[in-house]
Amino acid sequence: MLHGQKIVVVMPAYHAEKTLAACHAAIPHDVVDCVLLVDDASDDATVAVAESLGIRTHRHPANRGYGGNQKTCYALALEEGADIVVMLHPDYQYEPKLITAMAAMIASGVYDVVIGSRILGNTAIAGGMPLYKYVFNRALTAVENLLIGSKLSEFHSGYRAFSRSVLETLPLAANSDDFVFDNQMLVQAHAFGQRIGEISCPTKYFPEASEINFHRSVVYGFGVLGTALSYRLWRWGVCSPPFLRTLRDAKVSRT
Repeated sequence: MLHGQKIVVVMPAYHAEKTLAACHAAIPHDVVDCVLLVDDASDDATVAVAESLGIRTHRHPANRGYGGNQKTCYALALEEGADIVVMLHPDYQYEPKLITAMAAMIASGVYDVVIGSRILGNTAIAGGMPLYKYVFNRALTAVENLLIGSKLSEFHSGYRAFSRSVLETLPLAANSDDFVFDNQMLVQAHAFGQRIGEISCPTKYFPEASEINFHRSVVYGFGVLGTALSYRLWRWGVCSPPFLRTLRDAKVSRT
């Protein structure tokens, strides 16, 4: 716990048998109260490895997608009584030791959402991020900042921490079950006026780490642009996209 707040780490997993043990070992268990893993119908030994490590594990009987996996992760974390939830990919691309710092930024009451940014600190390329992904990341983030009115270093990191109130407030069920879920969630947080902070996080790219291919990256990129454009049109009162509709109904200030 930090400041009396329960810290739960959630791991959305798919084919993570080779990296899970090392990633789990690096988690600061002196601070983390509970680790939950949701396996998205992997056909490898992910579940067996998780159970051998004593991780509370839930398995989807059919693949629901990255976003669908997160929806289950957050629901289980809230049921567990989490005050702060940290999403950590079990492929060991992100540094688990930063969980303490990320959770502390929320436990202090300064931020509601914290992103582990691969761009801050200029370590992405050194960590093995493919050049085309780095360029896409920077370009998409620049466009999103312009359309949304934010100033984040990146929107595309999968390393995030959330306060309980954020997860209870955002209309996550309206988001995609695919990779663009991450992006929609940050746009929702911005639209709701949640305080978003960032921390520099080194990244590691290696054969066993999960990575979407070029085609899926392009599909994701168009989804990101569509999300940002939908937000801008919503701000102008032109449309009411499903993932922001609850915000409009609640008459949330568009700041």
